[in-house]
Order: sequence, then structure tokens, then C-alpha cells
Amino acid sequence: MSSSTEGSAVPASAKGSWSSFLKSIASFNGDLSSLTAPAFILSSTSLVEFSTYWAEHPSIFIAPAAEKDPAKRALLVLKWFLSTLKQQYSTRNEKLGSEKKPLNPFLGELFLGRWVDGAGETQLVSEQVSHHPPVTAYCIWNSEHGVRLQGYNGQKASFSSMTINVKQIGHAILHIDEFDEDYLITLPPLHIEGLYSGAPFVELNGDTYITSTSGYTSRIKYSGRGWVSGKKNSFNASLYHDGKEKEPLYTVDGQWTGSFSIKDTKTKATLDTYDAAKSKTTSLTIAPVDEQDPLESRRAWQKVAAAIQKGDMDATSREKTVIEQSQRELRNKEKAEGKEWNRRFFVKTDSHATLEKLAKKLGVSVDGDKTNGVWTFSSEKASVAK
Repeated sequence: MSSSTEGSAVPASAKGSWSSFLKSIASFNGDLSSLTAPAFILSSTSLVEFSTYWAEHPSIFIAPAAEKDPAKRALLVLKWFLSTLKQQYSTRNEKLGSEKKPLNPFLGELFLGRWVDGAGETQLVSEQVSHHPPVTAYCIWNSEHGVRLQGYNGQKASFSSMTINVKQIGHAILHIDEFDEDYLITLPPLHIEGLYSGAPFVELNGDTYITSTSGYTSRIKYSGRGWVSGKKNSFNASLYHDGKEKEPLYTVDGQWTGSFSIKDTKTKATLDTYDAAKSKTTSLTIAPVDEQDPLESRRAWQKVAAAIQKGDMDATSREKTVIEQSQRELRNKEKAEGKEWNRRFFVKTDSHATLEKLAKKLGVSVDGDKTNGVWTFSSEKASVAK
């Protein structure tokens, strides 16, 4: 749905509107996602599609399931996570010329698909489970290899010093059936640079963790300024047995948009290398738009997307208003009837034992109050939905 025709940086004719937009960001105190961006910075893709980026390398996603050694298995999970970063935070900038403002998903919006390759069939379900605050939940699984990723996330954005700072709220949990093993993955803080030039791009900063029920933890440190290797998108990571952070078993260094090396700290040997720039992704297969459910993203937003790609902002505004007004009417009807929207694939819970156990180990908060609850995938609902 994304198209290179969406443009790149600020065209000369839009300098004025871009300057006005930056001024409105600087003085805005609410959720930045609610601001209307200039035409050239709008994306025709909904945020609900971003869950796709977790598994565009299915063979790397399922690889840990075949490893018997728990430490090496944790290392493969770390490698898989690192392999997703370029897809999640850089590919839009590379394809479109700059980071675009995605469409804000409506409550109940769906994005469904599957990857079919040498790893077999890997399936994706993504659903907007909350609108206030905005939260997307997802589940990605490969039944043949017994690997399942589920999670949910929202975002809080603020502006300072010509930079948009985004705190990602939520988590992901990877489960491997063969070992009845879970990995909690925290989400990296990010900031959007390049606003002054009108060519926004994402950089990561801070730390994230992957911690497992098998007793191993990985810590990833991001550096947008390149203090690790002198290059942008740099990171270094270490994998250690719980309680022995200063005695890592493995280290990983490099760029999440380029190449990185995995080393054994004991032998100093390089065990593996990975080049994100050269690693080909597997295309996601989705149903033709006219065969999709009315709530599926590309069908629901097709008129808006077409208008954005044509650069027709009058039509974009008109078609967005149709969807937004329909949603307001539906919410008002539910309120009047004392009902709540029934999520298609996910359920809201007050607690999640595995999540809470692993989060406590890291000393992080579950923050269910910031995501309108704790969201889990329901196999029962999924079977009915099919």
C-alpha cells in the first residue's frame, strides 16, 4: 500500500505549511498523533500494519525452536529481535524518502496475513483493541515449529528541540512450545529526527531487554549518535545468565540498519554475522481488497489511501471524515445501549502471570492502565472468527 509516489522531503510549495506544522507541534500539549500533518508527510498505511515488521524473516523467527541449548536458544532469540529493527524503524524512510505519519487506526481495525516460505506458514493477526488510548495488539505464530509472538503497544509522543520523542508502551512475549519457554521483550524508546529539513527519520535510544523463563537476559544499548562505533543506528548487546550481567556469555555489536557480529566472550571468536541491508524479506500474503472484511485496514482505508497517493488533500480529508464520523456514531450507539465493542481476536485481562513475573525480574512496570488493560490473544475467538 505504501508507494514511492508519496514523496520524500518538503517540496518548495509546501515550505510554509511545514513551518506552520512545526510551530503547532512545538506549542501542542496533547497526543501528537491527533495533529493533522501536511499532505507530503502523510502515509497511506495504517499503524495497525506495523505489526508485520516482527516477522518478515520467518526462518530467523522460528530458528530458536530447533536449538536444544538454552543459552544458544536465547542468543537466537536476540539475533531474531535485532533482525527486526531495520524493518520496524528504517524501511519506511528508505522506501518513501522520509518517515511518514501513519493513519490512526480505528477501534476494531484489522490487518491479517501470512508468510509462506521455507519456514512453512507463519500467520499474523493485528487488531486495534483500544482507541483512547490507541493500542494495537498482535499475534504471530508458526504452528509447525511451535513459535508464537504476541504483544500490544501504544505510543506517547512529545516534542523538544526540533525532535519528536516517542515512548513505546507495551511489550511482546515470544513463546516456544518445545521448551515451554517465554521471552519478554521491552520496546525501545525512539526519536524522530530530520524535522528541520523536512525529511524525518527514526533513531533509537536508551536500552531494551529480552528476558526468559530459562534464566537468560539480553540487554541492548542503542546509540543514535554513534558513540559505540562512530556510525548512526549503532548498538551493542550482551547476553548473560540472570544475576551475572557483568559476565556476559555473548556480545553483539554493529548497526541495526547494517551489519552486526555475534561473539563468544570466552573464546573471543565471531560466531555469526548478519547484514540487515542484504537480508531479503519474505512478502506477506493478504487477501485481495475486495475479498477482505470491511474492518480490514486496506479495505477500510482504500479511498483515503488513494487520495493521499494522488496528493488530493480535499479528498483525503473528506474520506477520513466519513470513517471518523461512522466511528463516532458507533461509539455513541454503544454508549447509549450500555455496550462495549467486542474485540475480534483479543481479550482484556487485569493480570498476566508470565508477563508480571518476567517484568518483575527486569524491574519494569506492566503499565496496564496506560494501554486500557493487558491484552492477550484468544485462540477461541480466533477459531470463531475463521
